[in-house]
Amino acid sequence: MKRFLAVQHSFSEFFGALEPQWEARDIAFNYVRPVAGQDVSGTPSQFDALWLLGAAWPIADAERCPWVADEIRLLRAFQKARRPVVGLGGGAHVLAAAYGSRVHVEPAHDAYFSTARGLSADDPVARAVDGQRVLVMVNGRADLDAALTPVATDAAGRWIAFRTPVPGYGLLFRPELKPGMLEDMVLEEDREVPGDIGALIETARAEWAALQETTDRVVVALVQALDLMHERRKAPVFHLSVQR
Repeated sequence: MKRFLAVQHSFSEFFGALEPQWEARDIAFNYVRPVAGQDVSGTPSQFDALWLLGAAWPIADAERCPWVADEIRLLRAFQKARRPVVGLGGGAHVLAAAYGSRVHVEPAHDAYFSTARGLSADDPVARAVDGQRVLVMVNGRADLDAALTPVATDAAGRWIAFRTPVPGYGLLFRPELKPGMLEDMVLEEDREVPGDIGALIETARAEWAALQETTDRVVVALVQALDLMHERRKAPVFHLSVQR
């Protein structure tokens, strides 16, 4: 069975709409939760891919996100082992920072619906989202380093997805978010949310069927682009000594 490791940065943001996708493909997943005080750790040889999930605060805010340096070390270990890494929202900013991109604490909230524009006919993710309505949601901003390749923008021309040199993607649009997860963000203790969160929830509910179709397209694209159905884990090696 294939197995993913996911770093969960907030109580409200998990695999969400992606969970049925992994279960249907016989993919198991483990969460490590720095938000709950767990160490950001994992051994690449035990997993087939690493996912960095959304965050409640800009990752440039070192006081609220003290785990970023450890997380960058973890993702670099995965990429050195040629395991794919995918970042969603704040997780995409962590991935960008690992490649030298400059990250900012402003804007505190960047959340909106937009029509995505794919930038490359050769990139599966770019093709999957081209012309599709997506929910972009992230805190802060990242100025992409030249090592990263933008593959999709919003309707205003701002990047919302990039590809890394070693297999991986950063996505500011959020295929995993369900309307109920947005509602949970409002209830999450000490969490600040966008001022128009109510309108975002209403739109997500109204467009949920179409958003699910886009999620399906994105998952198929990521599976194709990153070869996610390929099991990369190594079985543990035990050395047995015979006692006479």
